[in-house]
Amino acid sequence: MGSGKKFKCALFEILQFSALCIPVFIVIQRFASIIKRVKKAQGQNDGDANTAYWLIVASSIAYVTSVALIIWVPMKYMIAKKKFFSERKKWRPILLVYVILSTLPCFAFLIASMEVQINSNLELHLYDTLTELPVSLVIFSLICVDVIDRLRKCHLTGQMQETERDAGIPSPTLTHLEQVPTVSGQIDGNENENHGATRLATNGSVTGGTAPENRENRYSISGYSSHTASSSYYTTQYTPPGHLKFLSTNDARAEIFVDCFVFWFDTIELVRVAGLPQVFRSGWVYPIYIFSYISLLRLIVKPKNPVLSSLGVFLQDIPFLFLRIGLIAVFGYVTPVIYLFKNLLVFLAFIYFNFMTKLKLFNTERMF
Repeated sequence: MGSGKKFKCALFEILQFSALCIPVFIVIQRFASIIKRVKKAQGQNDGDANTAYWLIVASSIAYVTSVALIIWVPMKYMIAKKKFFSERKKWRPILLVYVILSTLPCFAFLIASMEVQINSNLELHLYDTLTELPVSLVIFSLICVDVIDRLRKCHLTGQMQETERDAGIPSPTLTHLEQVPTVSGQIDGNENENHGATRLATNGSVTGGTAPENRENRYSISGYSSHTASSSYYTTQYTPPGHLKFLSTNDARAEIFVDCFVFWFDTIELVRVAGLPQVFRSGWVYPIYIFSYISLLRLIVKPKNPVLSSLGVFLQDIPFLFLRIGLIAVFGYVTPVIYLFKNLLVFLAFIYFNFMTKLKLFNTERMF
């Protein structure tokens, strides 16, 4: 058992460190290739272009090595030994360091790559827009780090235990069922209690001082025992009959992958728009990358933190709403309209259900 935990820990550490290094290497290597191409297009010899290329690549290696030895490895050691960040119930320091040390440099070099090509006056067919591999790799590595951080406290074999629910994995849907007592049942219960108390007092079994207490206890047991027993939770899962029973198979550890990918679809789409030629040759590329990076900061908060919903609205939906309105007004339908509707409806629903329903006008059950 101990060797299995060590293997899982080592595997997770290797995957997280790879997610930290690989995007930086790929993005900076593409930037170095663009510098090399621009120098050749400007008439410089191959030696100078190759020198600039290898200097940039060597700088990326030196950066990753320094970050790993000075920040990443010491922080991992302190967290493992619980010497630091021991009380991190509401936020995740690993994700904070990753967003700062890996995602931020990648976004910076993506913008720098576009600026170098624009300022060099290259022909349009020579542009490297960096739309697919680097951008997808950066976001995918971010998702992998998030998945690994959530699965760290879970077993990879066997069935999932209830103690593993604090890893940010969504729990099954539960329904609270209550039995409403009838008026006749309450009257009959009270009559029986009064009759029993009178009979006990007549026989001299209880005194006048203890009869009310006994009546109160009896009422609390008889009047609310069925209510308490019926106030239980039942899962509302439906099991298909026959050969389709296997479709009801469900494990929250598998659902966490879906949750992490869906969580970033909006940001992925907006970053993709920045790679379009008509967009990255304009000044719109800066607000797109800036607000996309700001939206990534939600990753620092744990999934069950109550402020995550507000952060999603204020760090993503509101800025993305205005960005998409501006992009559609200037460039046309470069971004799908469904994402615009998503940002608008999420923002309106958040304002209505959290604030407007508390007003006197909407705080009533007579209308709807």
